[in-house]
Order: sequence, then structure tokens, then C-alpha cells
Amino acid sequence: MTEQLIVRDEILIEANSQKVWEVLTKPKYVAEWGELPENYPNEDMTEGSRVIWDLPNGGQSITKIIRAVVQKELKIALYVSNWEVKPNEGDVAYNYQLKEKGDSTLLRIEIGDFSLIKDGKMYYDASVEFASNSKQIIKKLSENPG
Repeated sequence: MTEQLIVRDEILIEANSQKVWEVLTKPKYVAEWGELPENYPNEDMTEGSRVIWDLPNGGQSITKIIRAVVQKELKIALYVSNWEVKPNEGDVAYNYQLKEKGDSTLLRIEIGDFSLIKDGKMYYDASVEFASNSKQIIKKLSENPG
């Protein structure tokens, strides 16, 4: 069996889970720590929300929220139309878990499992960097509302 390729990271944020949840689901914030197409509607992301990007090689990258438990968990399935092997929805996903710690929130991030797709190591390596960078921006946005 292939070793799983799952990025795991976490950060303690000096803000309540309601604020962190807003940063994870309001497009004005998501555009700062993630990526959104220019024409993405300015409505809160909820279960079923999808973001679609056209890729330079002609395919599409699609993310879809498959679980949204307010202030607790956000799971976003990742699918790329030209992947040779098509994993089941949610087998490759971004999973954000929030846990209240007094006045702070522990944000846990899991991204993967990239062992299910061709070139998984490339996606894994890119996601290590994404998790490291995005958690810092999520922390800053949550702690310094502007």
C-alpha cells in the first residue's frame, strides 16, 4: 500500500472561533489567504459552494464544500478534471478544524490524500507551502479585523 500524502499543520489564533470561521468562509477574506476567481460572488461559502478555475492545459480545478459545521469544521473537496485517476469526492480535500481554547482558537489543517493521484508528491509539496503560508494569513486576518 502506498504511503498517504497528507499535509498536517496547525496554529493557535488569538481570536474566537466565530471570527476564524468568518475568515475561512467570507470571500473577501478567502481571497487573501487562498485563491478565488475574479468573478466569484460575494456570498458566504456554505455546504455545496463551488469554486472553478480553468487551467492553462485545458482542464478545470474544482473545489466544493462538502461539510460545513459552523465554527467547528470546513471540508473542501478538491477535484481536477484531467487527473488520470479520479478519487472519490472528499478523498482529496482541504479540512479545517476549529477548537476553542479559552479566548483563542486552535486551527488544524489537513490537506490530501495526494497518494491517490498521479504526481501526488508535487501536489503534496505545494500544499505544505500553502498550509504554512495560509495559516499565517488566516491568523493575521482573524486577530486584526479590518
